[in-house]
Order: sequence, then C-alpha cells, then structure tokens
Amino acid sequence: MPDTSTYLSASLGADLRTLRKARHVTLVELAETCGKSVGWLSQVERDISHPSIEELKGLAQALDVSVSIFFGQAPAIPEEEGYVVRSQARRRVGSGENGLTEELLSPDLTDDFEMFHSTFEAGAEMRTFDTRPTQEVGYLISGKLRLWVGARQFDVEPGDSFRIRGEPYRWSNPWDEEAVAIWVIAPPVY
Repeated sequence: MPDTSTYLSASLGADLRTLRKARHVTLVELAETCGKSVGWLSQVERDISHPSIEELKGLAQALDVSVSIFFGQAPAIPEEEGYVVRSQARRRVGSGENGLTEELLSPDLTDDFEMFHSTFEAGAEMRTFDTRPTQEVGYLISGKLRLWVGARQFDVEPGDSFRIRGEPYRWSNPWDEEAVAIWVIAPPVY
C-alpha cells in the first residue's frame, strides 16, 4: 500500500483538529465514531501518525466533509508556507457536485474563517436549501449568480457582494457563462 503521507496536506493534523472543534466533537466521540482509539486520533492531530486512505474516508464521513480536504496543495516555497498560496497550488475542496468547484485560498483551516475561490458552472444549481451555523460573505468577480437567502431571491452581478448569517440558502447559475466568487465562511466548515 502506498504511503499516503506524501499526498496529505502539510497541515492535516491542525486542519483535522479545527474541523473537529468547529463541530463541537470531542476526541473520544470522533474516535468512537471512526472505530479508532483516542491515542491514534490524538497522534494524527499532532502529525505523529498518518492515516490510510480508508481511515481518511472514515474521518471525512464522521465530520461531514469531502475527503479531498485532507489532501495537500502543491508544495509551497518554504519561506511562503503558511503565508502565501500561489494560484497553481490551491487545495481543491468539496465534491464538485452541482457544478461548483471550490479552491481554498487560505493557507490552511486553522484560522477563525476560511476563504474560497468558487466557480459555478453555467447551468449549475444547488437544488435544496442548506443552513449552516456560520456567517458567510461572498463577492462576485465574474458572471452572474442567483441566490436565495430565506424567502428572498437576489441576482448578483460582478462587483456585488452578499452575506448569509445562519439562514437557509441556495444558489443557481441559469446563465450561459460560469460565475466566479470569493466566498468567506466563519467559523470554518470544511
């Protein structure tokens, strides 16, 4: 079996701990859900132990995130690591379903917020409402995006920004060109 440590995010342990705490899950609860020991999970969070692909899938499922969040971006220049994320080194997150591609702009998930470059394909749609215990702000760079927040509908154009505060929301891009937004979420959800 190949060594997964070569492909894992350099901040895997810190990211895992941040995700677990953002979901108010204890080490004991997560370990039990994954069928692992608290000691093993603690070692993963401290980057002493590296989980296998199957173990990562279990952690991702337990934390309700895509397993892709645990994989790293291209290596950073040592003096830039933790400070600069080059465009070709962004970490892709999410499943890509619904026609949404998200790339993490933040160096890792250890801040009080996370920032994404979000690309919505032409014709893409989030069909059902989602509600997250977050505050989110988006800024549309290009294209157009239809956004529902609660019962309100908005058509957002380049240069427009929007906010969602723990309300049900969904989006759609019924137009013929992709839409690109910068999306900031606090606390981190991925």
